[in-house]
Amino acid sequence: MNTSQTSSHGCGGGGGCACASKAAATPEPVASINGITLHAANARPDEETLRELAYTELLRQQAMLTGLLPRKALLEAPELNEEERTVLETMVDAAVQVPAPTDDECQRYFDARKNQYVVGQAVHLRHILFAVTPGVNVQALSVHADKALISLLGKDVPVDLFGKLAAELSNCPTSTQGGDLGWVGPQDCAPELATTLFFQTETPVGLGVQPRLIHTRFGFHIIDVLERRDGKVLAFDEVRERVAAQLAMQSRAKALHQYMTLLVGQALVEGVELEAADSPLVQ
Repeated sequence: MNTSQTSSHGCGGGGGCACASKAAATPEPVASINGITLHAANARPDEETLRELAYTELLRQQAMLTGLLPRKALLEAPELNEEERTVLETMVDAAVQVPAPTDDECQRYFDARKNQYVVGQAVHLRHILFAVTPGVNVQALSVHADKALISLLGKDVPVDLFGKLAAELSNCPTSTQGGDLGWVGPQDCAPELATTLFFQTETPVGLGVQPRLIHTRFGFHIIDVLERRDGKVLAFDEVRERVAAQLAMQSRAKALHQYMTLLVGQALVEGVELEAADSPLVQ
């Protein structure tokens, strides 16, 4: 047998073998809105960018349907200029108008979230950070962090053990200071950590090593609360405008979401995942 001829075909199946076609990279689908493509072939952007392009094209086509922009015979979604973007923003503002919140609505919102309107609250804490970095085995990291936490929750734990583990295990620069972060307020830490430390309503965080890992965008944290300042709840009259602005922003975000899902439901969307309304009567 002539082995050199066989090896030249890869698997030895001859020129008609399907291996070559299987090995070829499968082209990524081209996303489109009502037949208007959002990107060039083999140049598909990341999913977040693709969704932004899709929503912009939906709005552009809606503006053409309503006569706010001139109709154009295109095969690919164009890049909008500043004037065209202003037209879309004006169209959206007109479509998603929401009433100003009433005093009663603002009062109910405030009463349910008083812990968000506290000034002067802070905690003195230290932590051990197990950072989640690209390529890390998150499950194995979590198990590793749990083992360290368990060792700190046992009986007769040495006073200096937390500092030693911080120096040995923590991926935070504070590891050289025993993990001590000093005094921090809600604005000084990651939102996930702020929620746990300051905005719990049913079971506020107490002093000492917390019995569970706290997961933030940075990784897993073992938290030891050393001291706490409770701060002062502001009066409703002091935050009335702030509450009204928050409610108005939430209402507008909901209305905008409903408007966009309605546009998606009326369009032929291909190659990109967008949430669509099943009915024009969106609730």
